[in-house]
Amino acid sequence: MFTVAALYKFTPFDDPKALRGPLAQTCCSHGVKGTLLLAREGINGTIAGTRTGINAALSHIQTMPGCADIEWKESTAEAMPFPRMKVRLKREIVTMGQLDIDPTASVGTYVEPKDWNDLIAADDVVVIDTRNDYEVAIGTFEGAEDPHTKTFGQFPDWWAQNAPRFGNKKVAMFCTGGIRCEKASNYLLGQGIDEVFHLKGGILKYLEIVPENQSRWKGECFVFDGRVAVGHG
Repeated sequence: MFTVAALYKFTPFDDPKALRGPLAQTCCSHGVKGTLLLAREGINGTIAGTRTGINAALSHIQTMPGCADIEWKESTAEAMPFPRMKVRLKREIVTMGQLDIDPTASVGTYVEPKDWNDLIAADDVVVIDTRNDYEVAIGTFEGAEDPHTKTFGQFPDWWAQNAPRFGNKKVAMFCTGGIRCEKASNYLLGQGIDEVFHLKGGILKYLEIVPENQSRWKGECFVFDGRVAVGHG
């Protein structure tokens, strides 16, 4: 059984290129595979390996600038879900294309998975799935708005076209692991939306913590590895 760790952290990296080699070497030397993205705004990705290998990779990541308190979501796989280890340098660790977005400056209010059901059941809340259409197609929360976006970069345009129909409602957003909501909530705050909430740890943490018989999740959660999708537990 392999351990799969999904992680991200928005933190300034002055020289991402200098971090790439040591990170890749640590992962490869411990048999860890997957994809990690490095940019000046931080780190994002999913890795898989033995328990010992994942512990070594995470310990190394925690030594990187601003990553001592990094959080991650864990799941399991019966077979290795990645063919190789890749550490890539990017302009953004999740591409939104809005140059003035800064999740380290401000984000919406985090909502713990145990409190999410009560929030999204309220009449004065609009629930928005910030993921892409192929992800939403296999699973989402009851009553959630589907932007039908093919890339995350289309989200700002979708919001501009649809915001008027939401009136003065509070906005609750969710995504796979939480990273897209960090940028989306910072964007909405910049658009003058005062009450913005997002699911802490994303769908993956919700499926890990919330019992299936109490869940408002329908379907499965798309993941970016060989498993394709995961469910509760």
